[in-house]
Amino acid sequence: MKFFDLGLGDPTLRAAMDAGYRRVMDRGWAILGPELEAFEAEFAAYCGAGHAVGVGNGLDALVLALRAAGITPGAEVIVPSHTFAATWLAVEAVGATIVPVEPDPTTYVLTAEAVAAAVTARTAAIIPVSLYGHPVDMPPLMELAARHRLFVLEDAAQSHGALCHGRRTGVLAHATAFSFYPTKNLGAVGDAGAVTTSDDVLAERLRMLRNYGSRQKYVHEVPGVNSRLDELQAAFLRARLERLDETNDRRRERAGRYGERLRGARALTLPTEANWARHVYHLYVVRTAERATLQARLADRGVETLIHYPTACHLQPAFAHLGYGRGDFPIAEALADEVLSLPLWPGMALEDVDTVAAAILDG
Repeated sequence: MKFFDLGLGDPTLRAAMDAGYRRVMDRGWAILGPELEAFEAEFAAYCGAGHAVGVGNGLDALVLALRAAGITPGAEVIVPSHTFAATWLAVEAVGATIVPVEPDPTTYVLTAEAVAAAVTARTAAIIPVSLYGHPVDMPPLMELAARHRLFVLEDAAQSHGALCHGRRTGVLAHATAFSFYPTKNLGAVGDAGAVTTSDDVLAERLRMLRNYGSRQKYVHEVPGVNSRLDELQAAFLRARLERLDETNDRRRERAGRYGERLRGARALTLPTEANWARHVYHLYVVRTAERATLQARLADRGVETLIHYPTACHLQPAFAHLGYGRGDFPIAEALADEVLSLPLWPGMALEDVDTVAAAILDG
């Protein structure tokens, strides 16, 4: 059984995406046109934010948001110890100092209490990551940030449509970075990303930075980059945005089925959902000290699984210059050693969930 299916064979989705393709082809407008403007307006409205600024990918969304907020070399930026490397790479890209903080060991996301202990006079920003589809508890984190005048950039690359105290990711922080990589809850058919914010000034800076630092053609006000969400991907994203809540509901249904079938499984920790959160299950991640054995057994039965993520960021060669070693972040290291992502996608048959669960329980 495959790990994920993009669902591009769905005839209703294909019809909507084909219509978007025809609009772009008929207009003959490929970059920074009406399709992007429409998607930005629709996605901002969906999140409840004042603006959405489309960019080339999720990493660019993080980097450009930090640049737009004025995060510069010498500043400290607090990040989770357990996350995809892009979160850390964004801080490196602006020359700031990475300050890792261990996540909550049950939800795998940062808490205000843990972040507070890491704040110093040099701290300029916090990047909480709503990992695997579970949001961060943002209100206490924003209160902490307000007390210390810190910029908060939520990394919501894995949590499109997730709820925190009834509000969607995308409106909970000063800015929120999204990836629309094809396997995300809201996925394009290639790389794409966006930043949402209700800060008018920040949004204008982002629009300049993504387009060579320019608001007027051939007038470059700041050193920008070329990172623009193109018209075709915007059209595809519009088609998928219309059904995002529906596909998230389907993810939750399959996650619930896993929970029912695997409840009480020996030596297996299942995902949790805080009582203030609505998890959207970008990934269904279990934990076990017997991961290698379980993964091999599932592979023998034709079940594909993945590990998100097998090496903690502080142990990656790219961050060796930070001087961390094994034992410095035990929660991140334990997660790297134990997490296993089971197959889950919106179109997955419930019977297939049963098949995977049975293969796990038969061990």
